Amino acid sequence: MSAEARTEQTRAAILRAACEVIAETGFEKVRMRMVAERAGVSTAALHYHFATREKLFLEALRFSYDTTGSAEGKADPPAEAPQTWLLARAIDDCLPGDTELRRDFLLWQELHLRAVRDPDSRTVARDLYANLRDWIAGIVRDGQSAGEFGPCDVGRFADLVIALTDGYGARILLGASALTLDDARDQIWAVVAPQLGVHTPIPAAGTRTAAV
Repeated sequence: MSAEARTEQTRAAILRAACEVIAETGFEKVRMRMVAERAGVSTAALHYHFATREKLFLEALRFSYDTTGSAEGKADPPAEAPQTWLLARAIDDCLPGDTELRRDFLLWQELHLRAVRDPDSRTVARDLYANLRDWIAGIVRDGQSAGEFGPCDVGRFADLVIALTDGYGARILLGASALTLDDARDQIWAVVAPQLGVHTPIPAAGTRTAAV
């Protein structure tokens, strides 16, 4: 393995460890030593890659955004109603539906708290939300171009999906009443799908079958 590859491997291990530790303990309680121990590197190596805890946090958030998501969501969609299937997977990937997505959702909550007061965190939050909005909007535009979705204000639609997944996701984390992940998926879909002219249930997670 080349020196450059080893450096990238170490950096990825540190960021993965930072995501885990921050999600478990909260940013304010995280110490660089804790991340170094989880990553299996020295504190000197950690500081070589990330000079401060704050820089590590922001880079960990970007890393989590770029790497987190269900394997199915990254797979090729089915031939039948592919954009409907992709939109359902996007909703799934914005909810705390498994261990990795739960960790990612917790990191976003930490980002929300810091972004209110910290300009650098606010910039990262805006960038990540803009990327998320563009991703969802792109799915919808492709569906409209293919005649799978009806007309709508794509930007407002993407904002609605984000607001709903943020809200329902937070309620799931809190164990709110009897709300389940399936309930959240169904309720979000019931709001957003009709706006696209889709009147079928949300394609089930774990399948590649979608009805028109």
